[in-house]
Amino acid sequence: MTVESTCVTDSSLLAFGSRDGQSVVLKVLRNEGDEWRSGAILEAFDGRGMSRVYEHVGGGVLMERLQPGQSLADMALGGRDNEATAILADVIARLCPHASANAWPAVEDWAAGFDRYAAGGDRQIPEDLIEQGHRIYSDLCVSQRHRQLFHGDLHHYNVLFDARRGWLAIDPKGAVGELEYEVGAALRNPYEAPELFLEPSTIERRVDQFGRKLNVNRGRVLAWAFAQAVLAAIWAAEDGTPVDRGHPFISLAHAIWRMLGHKSTENAPSK
Repeated sequence: MTVESTCVTDSSLLAFGSRDGQSVVLKVLRNEGDEWRSGAILEAFDGRGMSRVYEHVGGGVLMERLQPGQSLADMALGGRDNEATAILADVIARLCPHASANAWPAVEDWAAGFDRYAAGGDRQIPEDLIEQGHRIYSDLCVSQRHRQLFHGDLHHYNVLFDARRGWLAIDPKGAVGELEYEVGAALRNPYEAPELFLEPSTIERRVDQFGRKLNVNRGRVLAWAFAQAVLAAIWAAEDGTPVDRGHPFISLAHAIWRMLGHKSTENAPSK
């Protein structure tokens, strides 16, 4: 690989350049974490809805460079959230793994965050919210249908535009579960625009768009999004980010909780 430029982020080193006449990106993670096996996840999707991978090891990925590479967040932040949501739904619909689901972590594994937080000394997140999030997350886990490998962190910043191939996903965490889970990350982004994603009308419109395009259960999408918002707040607290009652993820959890009312998550109404 001939390196033309580099970029250092909090989590990784990125090197941009070329190899054998192709524009490539080398990503090397600083520490082992959720994206440590992202190269293997990219390989499992084989370019279907995601960037192509050329070589990978644990913590290191050589992949195609998406050009010009602007993120979908720019569109949502620019007042075109309806269009951005449609693109997210289309990307999710195109993701089609060929690998066996048995080789990957399951969404059940991520539930450990609730127990970890409850057992720790942190009390930033209201206890009743932790309990509600954990209960709903557990109920959803045992009532899943049509499980598959999915991206696991598919939001506006992880979808980039390529002039040749269109909008594509990057940086997968990879997990096995029902498709309704995948929508959750999109509902709490773009992160710096909580005034957008906290609006009940935005939540309802987005869920309706995903429901129509992906044929997913809207009630379960909302329930997963509630539990994931609580779990995302837990992860933020574990990373050292202050998480008060006004944190966007906490506010989103409260907003969705009100929308859910007393609906059963296991038997959520179909579309």
